[in-house]
Amino acid sequence: MRDLTLRVSSVRKATPSSVIVSVGLDGAPFSYRAGQVASLAPSEVTTRVPYSIASAPEETSADSTIQFLIKLDSHGRWGDRFEPLRKGCSLSVRGPSGSFVFPDDPLEQRFLFIAGGTGIAPLRSMIRHAVLTGRSGSIALLYSARTPADFAYLTELRRMERQGQLHLSTTATREIPNRWRGARGRIVAAQLAPLVEDPATLCFVCGPAAMVSDVPPMLQQLGIDCTRIRLEDW
Repeated sequence: MRDLTLRVSSVRKATPSSVIVSVGLDGAPFSYRAGQVASLAPSEVTTRVPYSIASAPEETSADSTIQFLIKLDSHGRWGDRFEPLRKGCSLSVRGPSGSFVFPDDPLEQRFLFIAGGTGIAPLRSMIRHAVLTGRSGSIALLYSARTPADFAYLTELRRMERQGQLHLSTTATREIPNRWRGARGRIVAAQLAPLVEDPATLCFVCGPAAMVSDVPPMLQQLGIDCTRIRLEDW
């Protein structure tokens, strides 16, 4: 792992409680696999907080930035109550690490990604990696969030669906307006079943602890072997 001091190149709102932060490499080498993690902190702080890298390696190669989806508190603070992130501020970045990655040469031709909340970050990295490398096969994403406003990257994901790059399903669990067109409630087996057309589907699950606990048994009931279910593991 490397320790780098880098500057934030942009901060943009993702949801009411999270931001997408891009960090410029400024020529520093930083190689990683889709789905891996880096630990962040303000440059003057020694205690770092791990965050999944939301960009794909191919995107980083193209624009020399690393992207993170960072959850904020009600005052805009992050991590261990660090001050709000702003363009130009300095960050200490250590990484990459983690084995929750998209395989280099998967045997499967079908890929199912199941995200909850900010758990979309490493899955977004994997999906973009699969698309940008021309990975053959089908990609499906089932994305759960508390409210319709809490889906990060939703505009991008819908555009990818229109372009035929993935099949997108969404479900909101609370505070759902009548105009919401996605599903309602927590993920259940009935939502997963149409996405598991073949037991030889490689599945990736990332989100709140309850979701990560509940979903794998559902997948196994639908015929997915446990060796084809990957959970986030830092």
